Amino acid sequence: MGTAAPVALITGAAKRIGATIATQLHLQGYRVIVHYGSSADEAQALVDKLNSQRPSSAQCLQANLCEPEDIDALAKNAADIWGRVDVLVNNASSFYPTPFGEIKESDWLSLVGSNVKGPLFLTQALAPELAKTKGVVINMVDMHIDRPLPQHSVYILAKSGLASLTRSLATELAPNVRVNGIGPGAILWPERAMETAEKQKLIDTIPLGALGSPQDIANAVLFLIDASYITGQILYVDGGRSLYTSASV
Repeated sequence: MGTAAPVALITGAAKRIGATIATQLHLQGYRVIVHYGSSADEAQALVDKLNSQRPSSAQCLQANLCEPEDIDALAKNAADIWGRVDVLVNNASSFYPTPFGEIKESDWLSLVGSNVKGPLFLTQALAPELAKTKGVVINMVDMHIDRPLPQHSVYILAKSGLASLTRSLATELAPNVRVNGIGPGAILWPERAMETAEKQKLIDTIPLGALGSPQDIANAVLFLIDASYITGQILYVDGGRSLYTSASV
């Protein structure tokens, strides 16, 4: 990736898994661009923390990844900050249930927009920059693409589309850009409240018997960045949960 410090753009990086990925890449010497949608305070706090550790090594950019104009502006601004982009992590994602019979067009626009449309058009816009540095794209998919999550048909459709897109772009952008995906399992508890029994029911579907951590996902990102002969693959980081025959939570 050259002698200058490489640059990574992580979407949805203001908090949760995205913030951990940004922090880990920063620890590895990357300059990081923290994208956010509406979490401006959290994004700025993370950038301030990273810059206190290494001056002028982090910036944040806002964009609505369902809007083509915002996507194009994000790509241009990201490339202009340090004159290069080496890694794109398409992490931003809407996630909520859509019970069949109650699905609205707005659900489609939000879930497909953030999980497929955004990654597609952002990757397309940044492809010339990524090609210059023999860069890497990592898409955050979901282990449930193989075992559908009840009442989440639109979300699963979107993530399945992202998995397909990952494979297609791996061939489209080769040999100059590698494209892979990560399929997280249960990494963090949902932001909604959950009863203890509901949490235990979920844990019981994980062969390794425990929730994962955002650091597990960040470690997988680092592995795929360094794995110079891997492209078009989806790496499951789920404690074996995708092997379970009747996951329902």
